Amino acid sequence: MLKLVVLVSGGGTNLQAIIDGIADGSIPNTEIKAVISNNKNAYALQRAKDHNIAAACVSPKDFADRAAFNQALLEKIKSYEPDLIVLAGCLVVIPEIMVDAYPNKIINIHPSLIPAFCGTGYYGLKVHEGVLKRGVKVTGATVHFVDKGTDTGPIIIQKAVEVQQDDTPEILQRRVMEQAEWKIMPQAIRLIAEGKVRVENGKTIITE
Repeated sequence: MLKLVVLVSGGGTNLQAIIDGIADGSIPNTEIKAVISNNKNAYALQRAKDHNIAAACVSPKDFADRAAFNQALLEKIKSYEPDLIVLAGCLVVIPEIMVDAYPNKIINIHPSLIPAFCGTGYYGLKVHEGVLKRGVKVTGATVHFVDKGTDTGPIIIQKAVEVQQDDTPEILQRRVMEQAEWKIMPQAIRLIAEGKVRVENGKTIITE
C-alpha cells in the first residue's frame, strides 16, 4: 500500500482528483494518510475531512522564523510515515531538509510544460498570464519529482493543452486543470504505486 501525504494551499481540485482516482480504482493500492496545508482556510482541508482523511494546518505565521516552520512541517509529515509526498497546489517552497529526507519521494504538479514558464515567479494564475502574454499556442501541465531547485526535478509526465485566441488567464487555467492536471497527477501516482517509475541520471524511466 502506497501511503501518501498531500500538501495543499487552496481549493484542492488536484487533491479531489486523487481522492476520486483511489475511490474508483484507477489509482490502485494507495491511501492518503493526511492532507496538510499552510493555510487554515484552505478548502482542501474540508475536502479531506469530508472523506475521513486526517487534515492538519502547519502555518508559517505560527513560527518565529522560516527554519522553525520548515522543521515543524517536516516533523508533521514524518508523523504520518508516508511513502510519497504529493504537492497538489502547494505554494510553500519545499525546504532542502525535506528533499534530503525524502529523495525522489516528493512529486509536484506545475501548470505548464516545464521548462517553459516555471521557476521563481511562475505559480498559479501567473503561469497562465505569462503564457498568454507571450502568445504561446500550446501549454499544458507537468508532474515532476522535487529536487533542491525550483521546478527542476526529473519529469514524470507531461500533457499538452491548446491555447485559444480568446482565452483569459482564468479560462486557460480551468482548461489546463480539466484536460491535463486532473489526469496526469493520478496517472503519475498510479505508475509510482505500481513500481513503474525510477530515476536514473536525473531522468525518470517509466516501464509499462
